[in-house]
Amino acid sequence: MKYSLCIGAYKGKDAVYHLEKIKEHGLHGLEYYGWWNLEDLKQTAKEQERIGVGIIATCTKFFNLVDASKREQYIDALKETIEACRILGVKSIITQTGNEIEGVARELQHEAMVETLKRCAPLCESADIVLEIEPLNGLVNHKGHYLQRSDEAVDVIDKVASSHVKLVFDVYHQQITEGNVIRNATGYIERINHYHIADNPGRKQPGTGELNYINILKAIKETGFSGFVGLECGYTIDTDEAIEQFKSDILSNLG
Repeated sequence: MKYSLCIGAYKGKDAVYHLEKIKEHGLHGLEYYGWWNLEDLKQTAKEQERIGVGIIATCTKFFNLVDASKREQYIDALKETIEACRILGVKSIITQTGNEIEGVARELQHEAMVETLKRCAPLCESADIVLEIEPLNGLVNHKGHYLQRSDEAVDVIDKVASSHVKLVFDVYHQQITEGNVIRNATGYIERINHYHIADNPGRKQPGTGELNYINILKAIKETGFSGFVGLECGYTIDTDEAIEQFKSDILSNLG
């Protein structure tokens, strides 16, 4: 498995600083969500080549999958994001679904999401980029977000039926929403492209809460998963110290 940091791990520092830190720690990539905030995509690509690690995931510039009236806006923004990914060499795009629309049946919103993603799939296949849908918890962080459960996300993915539309499984969110983390994180492995990790409660670095990340990551590793696991978390101590602690206390015990 490969490990990524997320932008903001070093507060107030830019993408290049994060990439240099990732290289220093022997990690494998950066998740930079707002690609449109980079001043010069081509210059960033050159810096990635110089440092030897790069951005591995970003987000769609616009997200709303549940409102069919916004479909063309979503697709146009996805095309922009795919072009940015081409310049940067990014192979994963994360998308949220938007909030549930009051007064509209969930089934209709579900169908709208599937149809939009079916329209997006050929674009992603042509660019060889995976579009990852992300369930978010509505209890603590994202009240009203439409997609919250991993089983519903998998149902969407199966209906779209493209190898380039998959799931980012965020352990923190799914622990809050549904629990049953190891069973779902491994049982849906064929539909998962990428994991996010943080502890609960608090969304801080692994080892600060109730989640047993040695067992969770060991179970994921045993599936043969070779993709990215992103530290999408805050830090209770100095970031460099926290990363070294994560490596020594958790990664060194995965076998």
